Amino acid sequence: MTSPAHEPGQHPPAEKPERTVEDVMWGRVERRREKVRSQVEHARKGNHKIPTWLMAAVLGLVLLGWLYLIFFG
Repeated sequence: MTSPAHEPGQHPPAEKPERTVEDVMWGRVERRREKVRSQVEHARKGNHKIPTWLMAAVLGLVLLGWLYLIFFG
C-alpha cells in the first residue's frame, strides 16, 4: 500500500474542501436574488392573463362582501 500524499486531517489537492456555513448561506442569497430578478423581468413584460385592474376590482368586491356579512349577517 502507498501512503497518502497529504497530511492527515487535510484535504487532498484534487478534492474541494467542504463548503462552510457562509458559503451555503451566500449561495441561498444569490439564488433568491436571481429568482426575484427573473420574477421582476417577467412582471415587466406585461403578459398578464388577467388585467391588474380586474384583480383589484374582484378583491374589492370580496372585501365588501366580507364586511357586509360581518355587519349585517
